[in-house]
Formats: sequence, C-alpha cells, structure tokens
Amino acid sequence: MTHVLYLHGFLSSPQSVKAQATQAWFEANRPEVKLHIPQLSNSPGKVKDQLLTLLDSQPALRSGGLKVIGSSMGGFLATWLVESFGGHAVLVNPAVAPYELLQNFLGQHVNPYTGERFELVADDMQFLRELDSPSLARPDAYRVMLQTGDETLDYRQASHKYAASALVIEEGGDHSFTNFASHLPDIADFLLSAD
Repeated sequence: MTHVLYLHGFLSSPQSVKAQATQAWFEANRPEVKLHIPQLSNSPGKVKDQLLTLLDSQPALRSGGLKVIGSSMGGFLATWLVESFGGHAVLVNPAVAPYELLQNFLGQHVNPYTGERFELVADDMQFLRELDSPSLARPDAYRVMLQTGDETLDYRQASHKYAASALVIEEGGDHSFTNFASHLPDIADFLLSAD
C-alpha cells in the first residue's frame, strides 16, 4: 500500500472541500493508496512537532519517499517536509512566505471548521520562518498548481520560487483552486510515479 499525506491550509481542516474531494477520488480510483489527512494545529508553533510526531508514528509515510499534497499553508509545510526528508509534493496555491502574510492577522481567531478559538502571536511568525526553504534542493520534486485569480496569495511568488519545478498556471480561479477535483488524476500520477 502507498501512503499519501494531505496537508490543509490555515484556518482549514480535513473537512475542507479539497480534502474531501481528494479522499473521495483516491477511494474510488486508487484504492491501493491510504490517504492521511491530519487536523493540523491552528498554532504555527505546534505544527512542526505535530508533523514530526506523525512521521514517527506512521513510518509507512516515508517508505519510498514522502508523497505529499499541500494546499496554501499546507504547501509551505509540504515543502519543508520534502526538503527535510525527501520525496515529492504537489502544491496547490502554496503559501511562500506565510510569516509575512500572517503579520497582518495577529490576534484572536476561530477556525470555521472546528470552532476552536486561538491566538496568533508574533512568535508564531518566527516558528514559520524557521521552516522556510529559501532554495530548493530538488525542484523536480514538486508539481505546483497556481491560479492567477488567487485573492489571498500572489501566485507570482510561487511561480518564481518554483520556476524550475513542474508548474501548472491557470488564468482566473481563486484561492480554493477552482476545478481542483479535475486535476486529481494528474496529481496522483505525479506522486505515484515518483521513485
């Protein structure tokens, strides 16, 4: 069995539309794949330890190299994992510098999926900065899906950082990545054909 890790974005959850679409597609089309969709901590300061604990408790995730799908903040985290442990990732409208973007969001928040209340603090930005990968050891390890109509992130940041990766840039769309489900066959092919 092949194991694939799906990492959702900030203020999201395994119940998000993309996560659920991914789960349904793999169950219907690639039953030999076990998809892991953890509920990531809302606190950036806790996410690193959470992911390291997950990899320790699920060694099959690293068997044959990590295979990760990451959306938005999940794309940033997926890059950190692949740069740290090897493997391949598909990034969907990934955050490139969330420690800059989230500076404007310090304070109290509620996760709309879980109802959890939490506070984003300045120290969280430092935790995120420590996970940054300014340069990529293996750009070919990434397939990066961007839509120019992303209202949350400037797609040009990601197109620049991942310029040497497999880029899919669609005109229009939005941060949720319109028609995401139609890309799942290509996503699976990229991850499952990786050595």
